[in-house]
Amino acid sequence: MVSPQAGGAPGGPALLELVVPAFNEEDRLPAGLAALCAKLAEIRVRARVIVVDNASTDSTPAIVRDWPRSPVPVRLVHCARRGKGAAVRAGLLATTAPLVGFCDVDMATDLSALDPAMALLGMGYAAVIGSRADPASVVEARHSVLRKVGATVFRGLARQIVGDIGDTQCGFKLFRGAEAREVATLLRCDGFAFDVELLARFRERGLAVREIPVHWRDVSGSTFSCLRHGLGVFAEMGAIWLDVGFSARGAGLRPLPAPRASYRDSASTAA
Repeated sequence: MVSPQAGGAPGGPALLELVVPAFNEEDRLPAGLAALCAKLAEIRVRARVIVVDNASTDSTPAIVRDWPRSPVPVRLVHCARRGKGAAVRAGLLATTAPLVGFCDVDMATDLSALDPAMALLGMGYAAVIGSRADPASVVEARHSVLRKVGATVFRGLARQIVGDIGDTQCGFKLFRGAEAREVATLLRCDGFAFDVELLARFRERGLAVREIPVHWRDVSGSTFSCLRHGLGVFAEMGAIWLDVGFSARGAGLRPLPAPRASYRDSASTAA
């Protein structure tokens, strides 16, 4: 279900749409949404934000519906199926732009990553993802010992499915729109491990995935809990491995398409 505010960005269709999944985020959503809209207003492309309300029971959808009009339109999509993976899938399938992506509501990844990510998509990469594992990344983390151990085990399992991708779980990912929507139709994982399936589907099709360094800070308020979600996440990983793991690791990469004109230049020409 899409809110009545849905529509194109001012001046024409959006070139970039960013999905923000949200479940009971009335406390963190206003600041995160304001920061995202401010960053998108700075870049010279027509952009739009899609907030996916993941069956929230608080005022999350009302915040989006009442968001003031600005150069960056904010659209509300409802997803009754619980789970971050389900919300992101619904958001990607609601996009129409040539470039799409998603980021977490807390904006833990500094939004300066948008600029190099869009440039790399223009060079022909199908997916550009933030990587806290990149040596050039700045990571401000306050994770517990239990979460650190769980993350280490998770990364090892993820490598068995997606190969040499160093960080599948950073909540900042951009894609070419057509490929993202195609892959989204195939996604089955509704939970926190959905990123692994998404990247495995890209690899399965021989689509190039590029990791970039980011500035990432640990922000309180995450809905993920090792104790509540840990077993479910590892069960999801097993299902992903059985479904797509062998084909993703064995797929060869397609050659990169010829570099295209800068997306910023295209936007300026169309303006």
